[in-house]
Amino acid sequence: MTAAPTPFVSRNPADPADIVTQAAAVGAPAVAAAVERARAAQPGWLGGGAAARSSALSAIAAAVETAAGELAHLAVREVGKPLAEARAEVARTAAIWRYYAQAPYEPTGAVHESAAGPGLLLTRRRPHGVAGLITPWNFPLAIPAWKAAPALAAGNTVVLKPAPEATACALRLAELVRQALPEDVFTVVPGGSEEGEALLSTADVLSFTGSTAVGTAVVRTATARGVPVQAEMGGLNAAIVLPDADIERAAGHIAAAIAGYAGQKCTATSRVIAVGAALGPLREALAEALRTLAVGDPADPATVCGPLIGERARDRYAKALEGLSPFAAGTAPDGPGWYAAPAVVEKIPHDHHLLREEVFGPLAVLLPADDLADAVRITNSVPYGLVTSVHTAGLDAVLHGLDHLDTGMVRVNAPSTGVDFHLPFGGAKASGHGPREQGRAALEFYTASRTYTLTPP
Repeated sequence: MTAAPTPFVSRNPADPADIVTQAAAVGAPAVAAAVERARAAQPGWLGGGAAARSSALSAIAAAVETAAGELAHLAVREVGKPLAEARAEVARTAAIWRYYAQAPYEPTGAVHESAAGPGLLLTRRRPHGVAGLITPWNFPLAIPAWKAAPALAAGNTVVLKPAPEATACALRLAELVRQALPEDVFTVVPGGSEEGEALLSTADVLSFTGSTAVGTAVVRTATARGVPVQAEMGGLNAAIVLPDADIERAAGHIAAAIAGYAGQKCTATSRVIAVGAALGPLREALAEALRTLAVGDPADPATVCGPLIGERARDRYAKALEGLSPFAAGTAPDGPGWYAAPAVVEKIPHDHHLLREEVFGPLAVLLPADDLADAVRITNSVPYGLVTSVHTAGLDAVLHGLDHLDTGMVRVNAPSTGVDFHLPFGGAKASGHGPREQGRAALEFYTASRTYTLTPP
């Protein structure tokens, strides 16, 4: 007798008594069946032609824009995203679908002369089949979009397994997406680890965003099956501040990157590295910026730092702060939500866990550096390498030092947070595995290159 699917509950992080949705995990057999239906639908989706795929993705962008207000408020309620960020995420989600709506018209290969004699050599990129997507809760609309849109544009079908905490967002997005697509081209399978493992075991190409521990297991499983895989995982990102920087502006950027969305971004700043004489002024400015940063109800448009996603996340944050005395701190509102006060600490041992492990909360460490080379060494000293922000008034010294940073992205005079969806996104070391996401890099990942040799009969 088959066991009943395990139910799960998605709660409002600002008011845990508010149940956003209750759903049952679909179970592994249902995931396998969804993949088979998607595989059967894939030839028709590809064979319908570029115009049909382009039109469908454009329609999805329009549908997201029409439902923008509803989607933003759903993200606020289900995952505690501050309203201003939720609105920006919805706008970016629509822009992603519209950007990839042009991709079906892009060249899928090239023609080359043969090395000797008559004939031609052709290269052509073709879709893999069914794209299995496993997405996190912190960007419940944008991350599914930036994975699904290029996969669909290239002619794949999609099966999406969202994080349980973002089930309502994923299901509502799926309603909008499926209105523009043929049957079984895009499917959402709610659930947890069982459903994720089933998708890993059946899809033809896999894209994952989440923790390093789970991502490592995803890569291992996919590699054993011999299917293409990309995994975007953790970060322990640094902000380097040189003495010639506009210190107050840099402090504002860094405070927002530490505490924005309660630090629940893989691109959040976890380490602040002050070079030379920048240390004293930056320490003072950062304390003031964090003190005045708006912490509270995510439905308030002024809020920058809302609640953590759940009780376990708040407990993990409290444990990370044990024995430490922050020199800079915000405030945590009283009330039922899973709130935590953003903080910056200093003078911790070089082997402290905050210099090795991602907390995924509004917490950072201030570290001194002798010069730019020392700052680069400190930045590179952790297992991760996603993004580094560098703050300076002059670019000469930075341009000489940036190539030595072992991170996938570098942002100058800007917060470490922020993504340009038309450019490659991804990190080095434990932050990522496989080809980059977004931009044209995503189209290459979701297709395989073939070489054809044509010779006259």
